[in-house]
Amino acid sequence: MQDRHYILRDVHIIHINGAIKRDHYVEVKEGKIKTIGKMPVPKEKCHLPVISGDNNWLTAGMYNTHAHTPMTLLRGVADDVPLQVWLEKEIWPREALLDKEAVMTGTSLALAEMIRSGTVAFLDMYHLHMDKVFETTLESGIKAVLSRGMIAFGTEEEQEAKRKEAVRFANEWNEYGAGRMKGMLFPHAPYTCPPSFLEKVVEEAAIHELKVGIHVAETEKECQDHLKKYHKRPITHLAELGFLERDAILTHVVHVGEEEWPLLASSSVTVSHNPMSNLKLGSGIAPVTKMKREGIDVTFGTDSTASNNNLDMFEEMRIACLLQKGVFQQPEAIEAKEVFQMATINGAKALGFGDDGLIQEGAPADFILIDKKAFHLQPEQNIFSHLVYSASGHDVTDVFVDGVCLMRKRELQTLDEEKIYYEANRSFKQLEEKKQRGVQR
Repeated sequence: MQDRHYILRDVHIIHINGAIKRDHYVEVKEGKIKTIGKMPVPKEKCHLPVISGDNNWLTAGMYNTHAHTPMTLLRGVADDVPLQVWLEKEIWPREALLDKEAVMTGTSLALAEMIRSGTVAFLDMYHLHMDKVFETTLESGIKAVLSRGMIAFGTEEEQEAKRKEAVRFANEWNEYGAGRMKGMLFPHAPYTCPPSFLEKVVEEAAIHELKVGIHVAETEKECQDHLKKYHKRPITHLAELGFLERDAILTHVVHVGEEEWPLLASSSVTVSHNPMSNLKLGSGIAPVTKMKREGIDVTFGTDSTASNNNLDMFEEMRIACLLQKGVFQQPEAIEAKEVFQMATINGAKALGFGDDGLIQEGAPADFILIDKKAFHLQPEQNIFSHLVYSASGHDVTDVFVDGVCLMRKRELQTLDEEKIYYEANRSFKQLEEKKQRGVQR
């Protein structure tokens, strides 16, 4: 159903604050929630096209604030190794072999997985064929903030070329993204981008009014190496370079020095917490409970499937919540309601999507339906607990973005599922054959 004005009936609305409205309908017009009301649908609205919600739960969709979608093609290629070994020995050599078709295939695979598991918007950072990532994502109907990732290796001329391309792409995406697609600047990390390069990124961001993001403080080794090289920890260094003044999204932030907490707390940064990736790579556990106490906004990201193996934001919520309780030995360290807000409204805010994530009149019609008849979601009276501690992306039945149905009764509406299955396996086989032959892109 792609009508611009319709009624979604017979749903139980779950708000991010835990409030539940049973037996309601939602009227959607031109991509916005026009009205919300108690069933039955009023007679004066009965002429509108109707979608049955099948008495399922309707709630905000997930906002993934850190991903590398083309890398979905590299799922499972390197397990059980440290971050630097993972990058330098396994990931970067394979990425050198990725051509345009492989990047588009990996992106399509990621989009299908995200939509199927209830994600309505995501942030993507990658460095290859990002024009094709933009086109593929735009056609899918999902919302996104994209960045041409920058690793400042090579000559000054090569570094400048990367920076200029990143700025050009970001501006084009802001102009041609139809409000659903945006651009930002994302230098890879302090250990791959020297201070002089980061300063220029900050300058470009200010000139073009762009958000910035960066991987930082992911491992203790990274922090200690930075301390030895520059005599200061990486977050402190970013603050001195003006990076924290740019509404930055800092990804990982696992290892924070005591002197760095005031810098984070006094800035407008958002942390993208990637618990499953951090655990798999043995990077550590981000101190989210302390971030919460310091008033730092926290969101969730999946990172790539090469370091996580799936893009299910429900799993990120549950793992993150349980980790904080276990680490601090305090079951009250973080509540389910807070975690759900981090995955929804906090993520929407960080990505610059305003009122997205709110199920209220006038807000964008971005929401998902969840099968309330699943056995692991019973008894249904404890709905909000189930969303965080029991549900998974497999329970999502329908996904709507700007009122457009991207998945209906578990069938994707804007992506060719069979084509994605076939091309993903074919592309990976070709990639591994290239690697064995030592072929370069």
